[in-house]
Amino acid sequence: MKKVMVGMSGGVDSSVAAMLLRDSGYDVTGVTLKMFSDEDIVQAEKEGKTCCALSDVEDARSVAYRLGFEHLVFNFREVFREYVMEQFAESYLSGRTPNPCIECNRRVKFWKMLLRAQELGYDYIATGHYARIEFDEGSGRYLLKRPKDRSKDQTYVLYSLTQEQLAHTLFPLGDLEKPQVRALAERAGLVNSAKPDSQDICFVPDGDYAGFIRKFTGADVPEGDFTDMQGNVLGRHRGIINYTVGQRKGLGISLGKPAYVVKKDVLTNTVVLGDEADLYTKTLVAQDVNLISVAELTEPMRVTAKTRYSQTEQPAVVSYLGSGEYLVEFDEPRRAVTSGQAVVLYDGDTVVGGGTIK
Repeated sequence: MKKVMVGMSGGVDSSVAAMLLRDSGYDVTGVTLKMFSDEDIVQAEKEGKTCCALSDVEDARSVAYRLGFEHLVFNFREVFREYVMEQFAESYLSGRTPNPCIECNRRVKFWKMLLRAQELGYDYIATGHYARIEFDEGSGRYLLKRPKDRSKDQTYVLYSLTQEQLAHTLFPLGDLEKPQVRALAERAGLVNSAKPDSQDICFVPDGDYAGFIRKFTGADVPEGDFTDMQGNVLGRHRGIINYTVGQRKGLGISLGKPAYVVKKDVLTNTVVLGDEADLYTKTLVAQDVNLISVAELTEPMRVTAKTRYSQTEQPAVVSYLGSGEYLVEFDEPRRAVTSGQAVVLYDGDTVVGGGTIK
């Protein structure tokens, strides 16, 4: 009997994933990853924030007990702090806009958790992500593919998965739609069958990124100049971490017409404002690229690509520039392409790969 360690967040998706694997004959163990200190969790609950609360651990444990398998808690607080929280803060301070969910998958769930599982003799890890994994006999490669429920497609945040990780990962929800998952949970009497999905960054549940960065790093984030596209000073900004490319609201400046953040320059501590038309570009350069469906890119390849989780992918051509960098050229200009975000490339339902926008 194959052994699988299922990452259980306390939500309905990971709970049903564990149940489906149990019903398929796997020897299942549920694991909840502890990402924060007890003090952080208690404080979050006092402030009415439910993400990563103690109740999530209890929900996961309750589901495991009802389904008849063991539940463990792993302390990954230091790993999460180093590779996700610190990286998030440092990226913002350097003028970029990171995606911490991608780093959590890359550094915690599919690296550290998989290593722990293998050390303990497990054959696989599994999560409640909506995605599919297939092995392609022709290429000899594992493929990451979009799920049946396109509205829940999470392949964008999974593009960093390596061949080794894909070979030892299961996504039981890939062929299900979300209403089916909730119905299965309700039918099984799971305590979290109606639990709402988490929408926020888990360590910044109030959405105040700038406040988190100041508190987390103690960094002094000075005011600076707003400038126009020609470098003319328009006013003063409150600190560069308070803004992201494409932002219109909350700028605190009136120019008599709509203004958008077009660029942030850390070296000069300026935030460049422009018209919406100034946000559009047809090209980007990606670095730290992970290829999945192909081992290498020897010539330009037609793909579809997206630069935000919620976007619909658009036709483009990707080419290798050398030195680990790739050029993505869109057929039509894309809005608010942002340094630090991910660009993910598709060939139909299959993820070609992805990387970080330079």
